Amino acid sequence: MLSCQLNRTSEIPLYEQLYLYVKNEIAEGRLEFNTKLPSKRKLSDHLQISQNTVESAYGQLVSEGFLEVRARKGYYVMASEDLEYLRQAGYQNDIKSERKKEVIKYDFHPSQIDTKSFPFRVWRKYSRDMIDEKNEKLLLMGDHRGESGLRQQIAAYLYGSRGVVCTPEQIIIGAGVEILLQQLVLLLEENTSYGVEDPGYHLIYQILKSYGKTVNPLEIDEEGVNVEQIEQSGVQVVYVTPSHHFPYGTILSINRRMKLLNWASASDERYIIEDDYDSEFRYSGKSIPSLQSIDKGDNIIFLGSFSKSLMPSIRISYMILPQSLMDRYQDKLSFYHSTVSRINQQTLAQFMEAGEFEKHLNRMRKVYRSKLEAVVTVLKEYDKKIRVIGANSGLHIVLVIENGLDEETLIEEARKSQIRVYPLSLYSIERPVAPPKVILGFGGIPLDELESAIRALLKSWKID
Repeated sequence: MLSCQLNRTSEIPLYEQLYLYVKNEIAEGRLEFNTKLPSKRKLSDHLQISQNTVESAYGQLVSEGFLEVRARKGYYVMASEDLEYLRQAGYQNDIKSERKKEVIKYDFHPSQIDTKSFPFRVWRKYSRDMIDEKNEKLLLMGDHRGESGLRQQIAAYLYGSRGVVCTPEQIIIGAGVEILLQQLVLLLEENTSYGVEDPGYHLIYQILKSYGKTVNPLEIDEEGVNVEQIEQSGVQVVYVTPSHHFPYGTILSINRRMKLLNWASASDERYIIEDDYDSEFRYSGKSIPSLQSIDKGDNIIFLGSFSKSLMPSIRISYMILPQSLMDRYQDKLSFYHSTVSRINQQTLAQFMEAGEFEKHLNRMRKVYRSKLEAVVTVLKEYDKKIRVIGANSGLHIVLVIENGLDEETLIEEARKSQIRVYPLSLYSIERPVAPPKVILGFGGIPLDELESAIRALLKSWKID
């Protein structure tokens, strides 16, 4: 089988990615003359793409003379001369050059934020104040857990907004949830098995697998993660987003919260990793209490980030360890230095202490609520062909498309209209069932362009 890694979010069509891959393999001599390629059906099953996509890629290679079709036998490599010239031409750069040509007008990535509404003037003031001779000690290495002032502000903020009870000493600052998760993997027992939501935050699954860990996908329904499946799987650690599941926006029901906490409390080596994803942006009712706030044991590892609430590029996230893991952390990982700039940490601490972070959140809730309402208003006109999931919180929704097109075609047709959307399969371990679902992030598109962007997307899908 061809081990081609296809990028389903790329602006380059899947058939073209496959075509470039095979051509490069031939040019580099890894696919030799007279090699038989996999059948269209087998390759489509292996790569989880349509047979039409494979046929288009093979067809282009046949037309260029790289492949030959033999009746009732299949596709064979025909390039047999010295291909040194092709190697010098650098076919591996073809994808890069094609990407430069692509123009994307609207990008509906779920991680995008409204950059126009950022409080540049206020942030600049606190940032400038940090760059001063009086703060010369910030040029040196600080506490390996992160700046004490920022950890104090985070502890106070989380207690007031999420009911989280912790001391600043339990908080570890890191450059992104991914970095903190890697430290956590090193902290827990080597033979620990994990359960992750499926669909869910795909980087978590990839990181755990890269460390050779056993990872079990956990089903999600209207009440959140399936706790009975957790009990049956035999995992020791579960990663969940109970207050706002990614990507469905589901809230873990109170019954399942209690069952999940009871499951964790049954063993000292069981832990729940609670990712407080998008909890700041809830548009109706009160905020959902965190699992950590109602935990009577000591089994919650709490993760949070300033990526959505402030800016992704600041790369400040935090992990709150239960007391049961603090001694182990000091023994095993205290040699790690904080991965975030001390100056940025102190700037954020001052920003929070002055009340500016809370003001910013209140402004952004209004901005994102207006954007969500604009998106939902347009989509209501097409409710016979499109169903919306998760329209109560967060910066994205999930569209269930029922117009007869498959997922791959939906992504490709949008791309042809200079629109980038993201399939649910990108965030799934098990292949999602029909009808196809698309994740639509609205945070980064200006409010006055949202209606036009949505209508252009629907037009590309021939929905009217």
